[in-house]
Amino acid sequence: MKVILTGDVKTLGKKGDVVEVAEGYARNFLLPRNLASEASKGALAAHADQKRAQEKRELQTLDEAKSLANQIEQSSLAVKAKAGGNGKLFGAVTNADVADAIHVALAVAVDKHKIEIKSQIKALGAYPVEIKLHKNVVAKATINVVSA
Repeated sequence: MKVILTGDVKTLGKKGDVVEVAEGYARNFLLPRNLASEASKGALAAHADQKRAQEKRELQTLDEAKSLANQIEQSSLAVKAKAGGNGKLFGAVTNADVADAIHVALAVAVDKHKIEIKSQIKALGAYPVEIKLHKNVVAKATINVVSA
């Protein structure tokens, strides 16, 4: 019996997969627990439409991430921080500070958890950072830390 998985099943596959299973397994386990639905012609057509729409959304988000990466790489990002006379900061520049700098420069909100700083920033100067915008898109930018 062909079924469309509506949830992840460890031994069969992931949500959205069309799999062939024994009729008893489908009727007694998968269908009562809403882990699958029968794969009729209408259900398969609806599944194909949903899959095409999902692929279209993924392509759109990928294009948006690439354009945002270009904007971030081309802009100059500055973070203001309090510093002593020798150029050392009172504290460190955090991911949230970098996210705020991106928001100020480009008016785009970036999740602070997606920003990767190689080493702690504790002095004035320019530092490289990486921003993961998509699973395939990483923007590499330079943060200029200036005295406030």
